[in-house]
Amino acid sequence: MTNTYPLALSIIIVNWNVRDLLRNCLQSIYDNHKDNLTIEVIVVDSDSHDASVEMIQKEFEQVVLLAQSANVGFTKGNNIGLEVARGKYILLLNPDTEIIGDSLQQMVRFLEAHTDVGIAGPHTLNTDGTYQSTRRRFPTIMTAFFESTWLQPFAPKAILEHFYVSEFADDATIEVDWVQGSALMARREVYEQIGGLDTGFVMFSEEMDWCKRAKDAGWKVFYLGDALITHHGGKSTEQVTANKHIYFQESKLRYFHKHHGWLVASLLRAFLLSTYAIQIGIEGIKSLLGSKRAMRQERIQAYWQVIRSGLKVS
Repeated sequence: MTNTYPLALSIIIVNWNVRDLLRNCLQSIYDNHKDNLTIEVIVVDSDSHDASVEMIQKEFEQVVLLAQSANVGFTKGNNIGLEVARGKYILLLNPDTEIIGDSLQQMVRFLEAHTDVGIAGPHTLNTDGTYQSTRRRFPTIMTAFFESTWLQPFAPKAILEHFYVSEFADDATIEVDWVQGSALMARREVYEQIGGLDTGFVMFSEEMDWCKRAKDAGWKVFYLGDALITHHGGKSTEQVTANKHIYFQESKLRYFHKHHGWLVASLLRAFLLSTYAIQIGIEGIKSLLGSKRAMRQERIQAYWQVIRSGLKVS
């Protein structure tokens, strides 16, 4: 490490009402931290009401706690952390993750050895130890109409395999286009050059956009197959089902508007709204036939909220 930065690594965690998962995450960081890697852990708490703040103050006094008076969202929360981070490298880490072994050291060593790599992501495991797909190529227009829509089961195999970088082994170390924001390590130089996350993305696609901007600025992005973490997945967004759909789709539209233009985004918006209308019809028929009526009605209400939102293109 050079003496330019006071610390090697700043770890930024945005938390909202997942106290117990956050505790496990923080414990995994400190349990696996080696003294030769100087770190700081910054938790931006987004006005949690589950005693997350009190837990940190009581059990993790070394954490830099930035408690917010409102729910600032994932993207803005990370930017708040980025503004105060002092490390040469910056790890954006979800609170529902756990560090395995010396993954932090491995990621830092990789970036130290490869000065043209601006962003790296680890090999991520589900709670049960199975592989979780977190490496991607940038989506094409065709990908947009298939991936994460009701048409995905009918997508040509090659489209999704290309998007998910499926041709490589899970433990391979490879160059990709972007890595999932549940655990994303970046050089400070990348942040200083391209700025923070785009707060137009409340949540979802913000890391894809950040990696796109980094690659456009000349940096490489890598997936590191030998650096392991566990990601329990989606525990904050599970609390807001309809909003999750809205944020996901509006972020998708923002990305395509930003990088492919207004016409593509407008066509995609019309398609997405139509898919929710179709899903309402399908769920309504199933409900009338007596199939899991409570669940069907809950889905119908969520899908109606999506349609009423209009899925704005920004």
